[in-house]
Amino acid sequence: MDPLSSLHPTRLPLTPALRALRLCLHLLMAGLLVLAAVRADSAAGTVMAAVVGAVYAAGSFLPSVGRSQRAAALWLGVLGASWLALLWLTPDALWVAFPLYFLQLHLLPARWSLPAVALTAGAAILSYVGHGAALNPGVFIGPLLGGAVAVATVLGYQALYRESERRRRLIEELIETRAELAAAERHAGTLAERERLAREIHDTLAQGLSSIQLLLRAAERALPPGSPAAGHIDRARQAAQDNLAEARRFVRALSPPDLEHGSLAAALERLCEPGAGGPRVRFSVSGTPAELPTPYEVALLRIAQSALANTVRHASASRAEITLSFMDASVTLDVVDDGKGFEPGSVRQSREGGFGLPAMRSRAESLGGTFTVESAPGQGTAVAVSLPLPAGVSA
Repeated sequence: MDPLSSLHPTRLPLTPALRALRLCLHLLMAGLLVLAAVRADSAAGTVMAAVVGAVYAAGSFLPSVGRSQRAAALWLGVLGASWLALLWLTPDALWVAFPLYFLQLHLLPARWSLPAVALTAGAAILSYVGHGAALNPGVFIGPLLGGAVAVATVLGYQALYRESERRRRLIEELIETRAELAAAERHAGTLAERERLAREIHDTLAQGLSSIQLLLRAAERALPPGSPAAGHIDRARQAAQDNLAEARRFVRALSPPDLEHGSLAAALERLCEPGAGGPRVRFSVSGTPAELPTPYEVALLRIAQSALANTVRHASASRAEITLSFMDASVTLDVVDDGKGFEPGSVRQSREGGFGLPAMRSRAESLGGTFTVESAPGQGTAVAVSLPLPAGVSA
């Protein structure tokens, strides 16, 4: 494991740029150690340069240096101690401080790496002075400037990498959200088409077959006894009755999935199941439940879903209540919340359609019902829809 691929919070995956920097660091360290060994005044300096090179190479092959911060710090300590010994023997070893800066910045946390860089620069300056070199501004500026460049390079690259990673995650989230939105739109389109077909079948074919059956019953009663047409009328009435039952089966099959396995009350109660971060919702039924036509159930369920979605999305409410009431001649649905409220007159048709107040009103009025909204800023919102019970249905 290479020393540059480390695990503390500032460590970064080996991108092509980091691989190139790693190779440059290896070459820089090797070149500076060769320079120190060649220019050493004694055999001890040459040997110590080889020792520093061996310690550096060992860190590149020890997996623990890349996995453990403690092992990395220990390796850096041994490498630093051997460098100080080389620095004691030859002033040319001070140039090795520059690759050491990068190692310290990559392997140590920021609270330790910056002091370590400062101490390394100070040791290089003291060694140069200790070997009797003439004092000049370059003695101080060189190591300090090198440390500053190393810090700026490493920290700047880390900041750029974090920014690129943040952008990459945002792009991935955007792609996932777009895919989810497309799937949701397809699902919503499928449900809308199923509801439209169910409504069309109920309002046209089913009603027409029901009328044909009633007319055939009236014709059958008007026939004189023993009329040869009686059998044909009976068979026609039976065919109309069978086709009416088939049309109603189609309507049930095309109804929303929430209504396929239970009543409207059960579907509304499922809407009140706790959700992440949403308000607490309670459901109640008033009066004696009656079996409603499928278009009624679909309209009431969709209005409840839309009203509750508006509550979750816009109202910032902590509590909401859904009430389904069966009365003698009508069925009503009330959705009330304790949210921040709004001015009903300021609401316009949403571009998306199908989830706003105008769409709810249109659903109710298409079945001969009424739709009202009561709200004011800071006083919550109450949505109420009332549909007249069709003939033959009583609570």
